[in-house]
Amino acid sequence: MASTADIRNGLCIKFNHDIYKIIEFLHVKPGKGPAFVRTKLKSVTNGKVLDNTFSAGHKIDVIRVETHTFQFLYSEGNDFHFMNVESYEQITLNRDVLDAPDLLKEGTNVMVQINTETDMPLSVDMPASIVLEVTYTEPGVKGNTATNATKPAKVETGAAVNVPLFINEGDKIKIDTASGKYMERV
Repeated sequence: MASTADIRNGLCIKFNHDIYKIIEFLHVKPGKGPAFVRTKLKSVTNGKVLDNTFSAGHKIDVIRVETHTFQFLYSEGNDFHFMNVESYEQITLNRDVLDAPDLLKEGTNVMVQINTETDMPLSVDMPASIVLEVTYTEPGVKGNTATNATKPAKVETGAAVNVPLFINEGDKIKIDTASGKYMERV
């Protein structure tokens, strides 16, 4: 058992007869009344996100997890196949478990958290950013806008990303996997 002082991003807890991963949290100490922790929890089993407030000192049931490096092999419908880079063991995960499945490129290494009690994969942590090639985008016309103009672009994984006007087909761009937004041209 742990308390609300141990809450951090990525922590897996047992809550309401389900396993949740903490996406974000905020310790709040109002001027009047007791302190509390406002959290955003994502269900590991069905992918639903819910907001919950824990009072300060509330006991939470932490799940012990191990983190292993897996390589993304291929996708088949809603199933994504990964291989452990150490033991070469393969696992199949549903699309709902992944945070940004549209940005996964074959051969990408990801960190998979596995419940040590049941050996079930809980969540997949993508790298902070990923480099992908632009396969289609409209030509940008300079001079039509004032500042920060963007246009839609399709990348090699099929995801749609808004990019600045100077990006052309064939350019490699860096994308933030947490937000799915363009970061820079590579």
